[in-house]
Amino acid sequence: MDFKTLRPVHVLLAFFALTGLGLVISFTTLTGGRSLLDESHNYHAPAHPNALFFAGEPVPMDLFWVRESFDRELLVNTYWHSSTFLSLKRSGRYFPMIEPILKARGIPEDFKYLAVIESGLMQAVSPSGARGIWQFLPATAKEYGLMVNDEVDERYHVEKATQAACDYLQAAKDTLGSWTLAAAAYNAGKGGIRRAVKAQGAADYYALNLNTETARYVFRILALKTLMEQPLQHGYAITEQEKYPAARYATVTVDTAVPDLSRLAAGLGISYRALKEMNPWMRSTSLPRPVGKPWEVQVPEKGGRWY
Repeated sequence: MDFKTLRPVHVLLAFFALTGLGLVISFTTLTGGRSLLDESHNYHAPAHPNALFFAGEPVPMDLFWVRESFDRELLVNTYWHSSTFLSLKRSGRYFPMIEPILKARGIPEDFKYLAVIESGLMQAVSPSGARGIWQFLPATAKEYGLMVNDEVDERYHVEKATQAACDYLQAAKDTLGSWTLAAAAYNAGKGGIRRAVKAQGAADYYALNLNTETARYVFRILALKTLMEQPLQHGYAITEQEKYPAARYATVTVDTAVPDLSRLAAGLGISYRALKEMNPWMRSTSLPRPVGKPWEVQVPEKGGRWY
């Protein structure tokens, strides 16, 4: 066929035909014996796991409000394609940083999915002022040992913020008695969950009547856990090679004030952008003199040329 003779409408129809075929191909992975999107472009609900656990604690899926709450979050995130795909890609970068810390601290690995629902594994900023992958508010960050000021904000330091999150979650578990309630407390606060438990006489997340956001919170974690542990079964054909690569870097200690970070970058043989990308906790153009121990600066391997 001579493509020069095609009218614009023909090109448009061909485009939709091809992209439609692509959608069919993308969503023909079987889930519970059915495809998510069949040849007639009918969408299907993803199948639920046979049994569901959070941090080793069973989820009572026989309770209708529990099952339907999980179903809502699984549906929302299954068909929120761009967001879920980006979380899967970013997991290649950040899970290798988070997982060893959770393991060393005795925090169940499922809590890495809490970071996913909090920030999408981005250095996010919320309207309330929470920041970083773990979304600490300034007061809570300082309470758990993170430095927060105009020049240094360790909420953006993935490893240090993960350590602080472990401290918070362990304290919540010790206070509230279960990892599920500890996860809920990350959203509502330990005091908020403690008051709900006392008022309602139930020390079980799934039996508590909570505000809408906290009532959805654990189910959002469970939905992302389900999707990210078995992406192909939910229509996400992503390989390990397609995920963003784990950070590769050397650590350089700096024991003095740095009045000009661009000069530091030049001295390290990297660009200013590379310095800021690897060390987002540097919030200004300078660093103050360190107190107690030197700054640990991450210098990307090959200047950041990881592809």
